[in-house]
This record gives sequence, structure tokens and C-alpha cells, in this order.
Amino acid sequence: MIYQLDDELWFPDPRLADEDGCLAVGGDLSTDRLLLAYQHGIFPWFSFRDNDEPVWYCPHRRFVIFPSEIHVSHSMRTLLRKNKYHFSINKDFEGVIHQCSRLRIDEEGAWLGEDMIRAYTELHRQGFAASVEVWEGQKLVGGLYGVNIGAAFFGESMFSLVPSGSKLALIYLAKTFEMMGGVLIDCQLETAHLKSMGGRFISYEEYMRLIKPSDSE
Repeated sequence: MIYQLDDELWFPDPRLADEDGCLAVGGDLSTDRLLLAYQHGIFPWFSFRDNDEPVWYCPHRRFVIFPSEIHVSHSMRTLLRKNKYHFSINKDFEGVIHQCSRLRIDEEGAWLGEDMIRAYTELHRQGFAASVEVWEGQKLVGGLYGVNIGAAFFGESMFSLVPSGSKLALIYLAKTFEMMGGVLIDCQLETAHLKSMGGRFISYEEYMRLIKPSDSE
């Protein structure tokens, strides 16, 4: 059963999502609703050309990377030692999110449209969304962005304009987040790219214990 949301700020029990993780349709992309969603492992994911309302997902099995388990291959270690690229956090959030959108905008099912960009840019303005940038000189050549609440980082999208640009961003995120006490990077969906870097599945119950260790609802 897919639930229909209204103007009230609520979500159904995430455990009621269907086998694909689809839980609800409707509502809005306000900061309050997005924060409520992420605190329960729910995220919006929908083709903006094909849907008039947001569609909300909460997969039963969560594909995550633990920062301490990030896999850095020999080739990536070699690349990092060359110091060809440098990194930053929150130096160009808008540049990162627009690059993520631009590289996928013509794809069927593209989801990072103007409404989503505005919503996550506002989350960033309020201190709940962050970006990692990869620079070659003064040029932005890779990066990622996501939502950061407590000890969890909920990854949203990444991009590369050079080989391994997004991998470099993820490695930098994991290493920096671990030093800051972060415990989990939520990848949302399994990909070969993320699996090769240490991504694995955990149960929703374990996931919730990690993102809400106080068990507060």
C-alpha cells in the first residue's frame, strides 16, 4: 500500500513500505518534512518530468558505508599521493548540486530538477546539507552532496568530470567524517561503484539504531 500524504507533517510507519521501498506520495519538499523523513530513513526519489508530487522511499535493507571501512584501492592511493587534486567541504555547494543535475538531466527518470535543487540548497543554507568538492587547480572536477544529521550522512548524488572524481570525493568524505565522529554514510541504493568502495547491506533495524542511537522517535 502506498500512502497519500497531505499538508500535515507526517509519514506512515517506514516498515510499511512495499518491496521496492516505496512508501508514500505527496506532501512537499519543505525543510521540516525533509528532516523528518531523513530521521526515519525516508528519502524523496522521483522523476520530476513524470510526477506532479514527491514520491518517498524507505528500503527495508539499507546499503551503507561505514567510514572506517572505506576501501581505498592501490590505484586510488597512488592517485592521492600525486597531489593532483585538492579537496574542500561546503566551498561550492551550489556548484556541486548543479553539476550533479546537469550530468543527468537528459536521462530518462532524471530526478534532480529545480524543485529538488531549491529544497536541498535551502537545507544547506540552514546547515543540514553539505558538499564535498574536488578541485584541479581552480576548476571543480568532482564532488558529492547529501544531508548530515548527527552522526549520519545521507548521500544524495555525486559527479565526476575527471576519472575517479567522485571516488576521491567519497574517500575524502569518509576519512573526514570518521575524524568528526561520523558512524554511517547512507548510500540509498546499491551500485557496483559503491560496493567496490566498501558498501554493504544492513537491516532497517540496525540502520535506525545507528542513526538514532538514543532511540528517540
